[in-house]
Amino acid sequence: MKTMTRSIRALALAAAAVATTAAFAQTYPSKTITFIVPFAAGSATDQIARALGQSVAEQSKQTVIVENKPGASGFLAAQAAAAAAPDGHTVLITTNTTHAANEHLYKKLPYDPVKDFAPVTLLGKGGQIMIVNNNVAAKSVAEFIAAAKKSPGKLTFGSGSSSSRIAGELLQQMAGIQVLHVPYKSNPLAITDLLGGQIDMMITDSATGIPQVKGGKVRALGVTGLKRSPLAPDIPTIDEAGVKGYEMGYWFAAYVPGKTPPATVAKLNEMLVAATKSASAKNFYETTGTDAATSSPAELAKFQEAETAKWGRIVKAANIQPE
Repeated sequence: MKTMTRSIRALALAAAAVATTAAFAQTYPSKTITFIVPFAAGSATDQIARALGQSVAEQSKQTVIVENKPGASGFLAAQAAAAAAPDGHTVLITTNTTHAANEHLYKKLPYDPVKDFAPVTLLGKGGQIMIVNNNVAAKSVAEFIAAAKKSPGKLTFGSGSSSSRIAGELLQQMAGIQVLHVPYKSNPLAITDLLGGQIDMMITDSATGIPQVKGGKVRALGVTGLKRSPLAPDIPTIDEAGVKGYEMGYWFAAYVPGKTPPATVAKLNEMLVAATKSASAKNFYETTGTDAATSSPAELAKFQEAETAKWGRIVKAANIQPE
């Protein structure tokens, strides 16, 4: 009898929990939503967060705030998001930096990219562009490689994300050159020093780099995809410029704290997927050369697992030692 009573009590508690979760999901969102971004204002991740935020605010009738927490290769933002209340009102809008690359670049992370988060949806995929200070003599990828081989370690490259850094490290590994790496909190900060002549080169997301190229402030040498960017069709790929097989891209995705109820995750997924089709998001995708891409939470989890393995292979091949 006691066993039966316990079973009935357990079933009642489970039913109550399900009912509570369902009721909460129906009222979600009930307050301001915060999008935490691991990079500075003006970065590609910041731009997509703001573009999507407009639509989510309209759909939910709630204010959406974009909070930039740059630095430490995304550690600060990831920690803040993981520690937030698991109620769907704090969302990490991030990239492969925090959720695929960092675990291979650092000996110890202050967060677990899998256990501490619940995946929501993929948000987009994009390529990068190799740019140099206008004072750098090299007018092509081949000329830059030749200059680097002539004076190993003299030329410098900056990076403000793992995608940017690994792109530069991979170029060195595949081209057989040595270029001094200078780390930054975000790509826009590296761009500032590139413009000022403090560094010679960087490989950055197209959203950050192409406007500088079109403005004549920096010179483009190549793009990292296997096909040319529709935004800059006159710029060759690094692969066709002589580094055969070179390819490096990045992706955006949304995550919430790990214990967020599945029903809430599903509602947020629905809003974000719809947001990628909004006018503000379409403008972001079209002007930055980013491909819109969405997924279910389960698909994002599977994609993240595959990407983590891929980035691990790249880091190992580039002989990068974890810090």
